[in-house]
Amino acid sequence: MEIKDLLNQTSKLPNVPEVVRELIQALNSEKSNYSDISQKVSKDQTLTLKVLRLVNSAQFGLSRKVASLDEAIVLLGMDKLKTLVIASGFSGSASNVEGLDTKAFWQDSFQVATLAKWLASRTEKVNSDNAFTAGIIYNIGRLLLHLAEPNRAKAIQSLIEESKVSRTAAEMERLGFTSQDAGKALLNMWKFPEELSNAVQQYKKPLSYNPASPLSATLNLACYLNAAIKEEETQM
Repeated sequence: MEIKDLLNQTSKLPNVPEVVRELIQALNSEKSNYSDISQKVSKDQTLTLKVLRLVNSAQFGLSRKVASLDEAIVLLGMDKLKTLVIASGFSGSASNVEGLDTKAFWQDSFQVATLAKWLASRTEKVNSDNAFTAGIIYNIGRLLLHLAEPNRAKAIQSLIEESKVSRTAAEMERLGFTSQDAGKALLNMWKFPEELSNAVQQYKKPLSYNPASPLSATLNLACYLNAAIKEEETQM
């Protein structure tokens, strides 16, 4: 099997709205401005309502209601808007996936994203918002596999449980590539920034790549901490 066999099943790909992909690319660009961003957000009614609802919430404590999307985006700021766009776009991309507990899947992704952002804020080498994005999408390849090839995904899980092999080894045996490779290919197809797609592909062994990516290393550590937290919770 080849990765292109997964990507060719377009009807089964994660349903991330086109406007969300456009916004992530725009928000990662130094040339982006509030006018362009507002125009893109306005294409998605659900996202527009979320922006207005957030700006008018008690969190902002404004003395008046804001009805203008342009004003709401300026008040919200690029960083918070980016987080909102990513969280909204990806968490709704797949809700009923055969063989995958999507609630647990997205909870795990958000936990990794939160940890990655926290770690990135403590170094000058990684942008914290990019780290959050990487955390949200770090396991997108596994989601793709469950959507496009649910039987293969189940076979891989069975091999892991029965033979106690790593997920990487099981995927290589059953597929000939890893879900991280598939994730990178999907993000490349969606024209996501290369830094993000590389992080998704490389985070399990960031130091084996030359040059090593600080974002991949941050994601690796976030996943490690997340696993440690979950392990501690199961022992309580």
